[in-house]
Parts: sequence; C-alpha cells; structure tokens
Amino acid sequence: MSVRISAGTLTICAIFYGWISSRLLGAAVFGKENISVAVVAESTPCWEVEEFVVSAKCALCSDFQSKAWPECTATGYVERINCAKSHRDEYKSCRSASMEDRLFWKFEGTMLGVAVLFALLVVSRQRALDRLASEKVRKQIESI
Repeated sequence: MSVRISAGTLTICAIFYGWISSRLLGAAVFGKENISVAVVAESTPCWEVEEFVVSAKCALCSDFQSKAWPECTATGYVERINCAKSHRDEYKSCRSASMEDRLFWKFEGTMLGVAVLFALLVVSRQRALDRLASEKVRKQIESI
C-alpha cells in the first residue's frame, strides 16, 4: 500500500514550517543585529574584555528602560554587573529563567498542536484510502 501526499499539502506544510521557524528563531537573529549596531556605535563594554561580577540579578526592564536602554531591547531583561579591573557598573542584556520557561512551553505546545494536526491528517487520509480500496474491491466483486 502506498501513501501519496499532494503538492498542496506539501506547500502548506512548508509554509507552516517556515512561519514557525521565523517566529521562534527570528527574534534572536534580529535582536543580535540590533545589539551589534549599538555596540559598534559605543565603546566596547567592559564585560566583553574583562571579568565581571553580577551585582543585580536578571530582572524585567521597565517601560522607560525598554525604550531608553539599548541593553533592554534584545530580551527585555537586564542585569547590573561590576567589572573587575575598571570597577565600572554597567548593564548587560540577559535571558531570565521565567522567560526561557515560557518560550520552552510555548514551543512544546506548538509542537503538540502540530503533532495532533498531522495525526488527524494521517487518519483522514487513511480513511479516504480505505474507502477507495473497499470501493475498488466492491466493483471487482460486482463485475464477476
């Protein structure tokens, strides 16, 4: 028994896969471009060239910080660090555990939804093929 997949189904799957990929991975790629432009415009932050200590844990940026600080634009979270040699306090973009949790469960939910969708497609396709096969057998028996 062979299973055929139509070109329309493949096209829909490819579009859906592209949309999911761009939603999940696009933010990280575009965020890095924005950060690199900001870093080039300013002097190199001390945490990139020397060791540092985190003096305030990763926290959600306020509305004002999100608009004013370039560190907040990438992830929406920022941590305060103290550089060891220069003793400067600076802010660094970070990824919070709660944000990672939400992204993980959003991804898991999306994959579960996709799995259910394709399971339903497989079941409906199998039923259609079974109907065609039984119809073919019925016609063969009638012709005898």
